[in-house]
Amino acid sequence: MKISLTNTGKRFNRDWIFRHINYQFISGTHYAITGSNGSGKSTLLQVISGAIASSEGAVSYQLSAISGQRSAIGDKIYRYISIAAPYLELIEEMTLKEFLLFHSRFKPLLSSLTIDSIIKILTLEAATNKQIRYFSSGMKQRVKLAQSFFSDTPVVLLDEPCTNLDAEGIALYHQLVNDYCKNRLVIVSSNDEVEYSFCKEIIKIGDYKKL
Repeated sequence: MKISLTNTGKRFNRDWIFRHINYQFISGTHYAITGSNGSGKSTLLQVISGAIASSEGAVSYQLSAISGQRSAIGDKIYRYISIAAPYLELIEEMTLKEFLLFHSRFKPLLSSLTIDSIIKILTLEAATNKQIRYFSSGMKQRVKLAQSFFSDTPVVLLDEPCTNLDAEGIALYHQLVNDYCKNRLVIVSSNDEVEYSFCKEIIKIGDYKKL
């Protein structure tokens, strides 16, 4: 998978969040988007994912037979991208097992894993049949990570992935990266080095601010 940004920019009203980004993201490489709070890291990640449109320039995707501008791909790009972010909600009326089964109907899970094995990896066996609304914030974050890492997609986008995680949860996060992301395109949006210490390429959002 290759995602290319060509002279890409995003603005809200008259304020430019970033401009003139020319960059290629390639499978097998891990990238970090860094910058201060409110600098536009999450906005850039959402533009990359296709969740929001850029205001100028283009975002293009190449994956085997599928290639071209997002407008040519239509709504198919979501099949190849999974994302974990604090602003994404879980279905709290479902149990953990029900939620993972529901999610798998829209985005298949890695073929090497079952829902029960995923729950075991998350060390949430005791909460298998517990409604998510009764989970702690750290448990909910583990579930958000699960729906990104364990979806069978070539691209994994992570926005502040260690939000609400304790030391054990952070260790689990790094283990998931090591075990399931070697050949995938991973982009982490964060200002905390703990979350992106494994990334080889760093994009500083401040370098693309309009003066």
